[in-house]
Amino acid sequence: MGALLWLLLLLWLQAAKGYSGDDVDTEEVVAVLQESISLRLEIPADEEVENIIWFSYIRLATVVPGKETQPATVMVTNPRYEGRVSFLDPSYSLHINNLSWEDSGLYQAQVNLRTSQISTMQRYNLRVYRRLSEPRVTVNFEIAQEDGCNISLTCSVEKAGLDVTYSWISWEDGRDTVHESSALSTSWRPGDDALSYSCRASNPVSSIASRLIPAGPFCADPGFPSEKATYFCLLAKGLLLLLLVVIVAAGLWLIRAQKRCQTPRMRKLKRNRLRLKKKEKPRPSLA
Repeated sequence: MGALLWLLLLLWLQAAKGYSGDDVDTEEVVAVLQESISLRLEIPADEEVENIIWFSYIRLATVVPGKETQPATVMVTNPRYEGRVSFLDPSYSLHINNLSWEDSGLYQAQVNLRTSQISTMQRYNLRVYRRLSEPRVTVNFEIAQEDGCNISLTCSVEKAGLDVTYSWISWEDGRDTVHESSALSTSWRPGDDALSYSCRASNPVSSIASRLIPAGPFCADPGFPSEKATYFCLLAKGLLLLLLVVIVAAGLWLIRAQKRCQTPRMRKLKRNRLRLKKKEKPRPSLA
């Protein structure tokens, strides 16, 4: 009976206040990690706002508009947003700086209107994403009969996160052909057109493509990937050997230079010692 009375009282208070917002749609908002976002708040131009209460799981902040030329009073009650949020005039939209993964989630603003004595609710679903780096393509091929081969291409992005889609773009017969997948299988035979493939990775805040991958050279010359790696390896070894020779030559030059500087000093010291010995030699006695 007590619970029923409390429920009836709550319904009466909401009716008296004129509360609205039970059927409010949730606005989907996407943002970039470590950047900023504004949750736009719409307030009727002919309404006077008593206060605005922002929520994110728990109460985030309360904004009380100032009268006439006075600034608004802002009370941030969630310490996780302290120093990172501001409220843009004249609608007091919520602006968040330096976004983190933890900022993702549901937000809502309760606008209490003084003129019409009602409260409106606006809801947002914020999703934070990272800007994607250039996709990495892995190539595997298998030599088949009749000098043909089968090629398997795999596309991936480091720290991709959620909601990433992959597509392959190939140029066939002078037009673009798109394959929706992170992996692509194809084949090549001598005499076929030299097809090239590019992988494109996309998420709600960015889209980036890889460099062109030619399919033909991997099959026409099975040593194509390894020869390139061997060339760079030999070049690195040659540069290292040249650097070692330069260091040894510089060391020998310094040693010789030090010896040249020390030789005149040694000769001068020897001459001074001989002069001292001659002066100290005792004279013969006359007795």
